[in-house]
Amino acid sequence: MTNPQHYPSGTGPVTGEPVRERPVPPVDVTATGETEAEHRAKEQSIGELFSSFTEHLSALFRKEVQLAKAEATTSVKQAGAGAGMFVGAAVAGLLLLIFVSMSLMWALGEVMHLGLAALIVAVIWGVIAAVLAVVGKNRMQEIKGLEQTQETLQEIPPTLNPKKETP
Repeated sequence: MTNPQHYPSGTGPVTGEPVRERPVPPVDVTATGETEAEHRAKEQSIGELFSSFTEHLSALFRKEVQLAKAEATTSVKQAGAGAGMFVGAAVAGLLLLIFVSMSLMWALGEVMHLGLAALIVAVIWGVIAAVLAVVGKNRMQEIKGLEQTQETLQEIPPTLNPKKETP
């Protein structure tokens, strides 16, 4: 191999004739081991890189929001179908209780007056309703609320809270 520094500037190794400048071929990024993105990144300024970064980040957030919307839509549809099944089960259960109560009333009506049998069944349901109401009230009073959230909101510095004036 010849070293071009041994020849006068702009002359060739054999004849001393001027060497014609050839256009530089495009870089084959696969031959250098770089990816095309890495090669472009080396040639871009910091401003261009930052602009590209923010565009890609923005696109990523938009796509994540679209994905979340699609998943939420699917989940809401499934939850709606499940809730509809629970409503159907509740209606069927209510009808069951009505017919069982009617059967109990007619059975008691065989040994006593039918009006008294209906009153006994009504009192049984009244007791069940009262017990459920008391238990439900006690459970509701046990709810503590969002204690940790309230504590962390109180710890927000005044500079981040727009309602308070900063010194």
